[in-house]
Amino acid sequence: MKLLNKTIVLLLTLTLLMPTLISAKSGGRKGVNKRQAVTNVLPASQADTLLWMREEEKLARDVYLALADEWKQPIFENIAASEQKHMDAILKKINSFGLTDPAKSSEGDFTDPDIQALYTQLVSQGEEGYIAALNVGLTIEDMDIADLINAIDETDNIGLKTTYQSLLEGSKNHLRAFNRLMLKQGITYEPVYISQKLFDAIINF
Repeated sequence: MKLLNKTIVLLLTLTLLMPTLISAKSGGRKGVNKRQAVTNVLPASQADTLLWMREEEKLARDVYLALADEWKQPIFENIAASEQKHMDAILKKINSFGLTDPAKSSEGDFTDPDIQALYTQLVSQGEEGYIAALNVGLTIEDMDIADLINAIDETDNIGLKTTYQSLLEGSKNHLRAFNRLMLKQGITYEPVYISQKLFDAIINF
């Protein structure tokens, strides 16, 4: 009888405590959500970099599409398709941070006036000749690699770092591809945005 009474008391105690335990558990989940929300806020400088990278990847894609039309060489079309994937990866990050995508839908049309001017300049240079077009490709990847390295160093956000690092490896592959074709033309490219040492390390990998 005493055991039965103790069991009844224990059950009543647990019944009374259950709402408190559920409330505490629910409150814990809300706390996690708040922390997750905080991690999805980027400092202004890093947000600006992310938006710039979206425009820069579009610059690469649009220039390569223009040069593919001009020279009918598969390298420009193939790398343009790769740059589209880079654009998509950046867009996912822009959306995850609740930012507004700066990229316009039409090819060769940019929000940033500096990138707009650069697009016009690069396409014009690339239309001068096939070697000039390869040089444009090397210049774009040279610039992209430098900007991606700076973007990686700038942020502590693991997800953003991972995306940038993936794009960096893709840009290194593009640099190697353009450089191989340039060397077949008997011309050596001299980097402008990254060091010669880094350039040599990338192409000799």
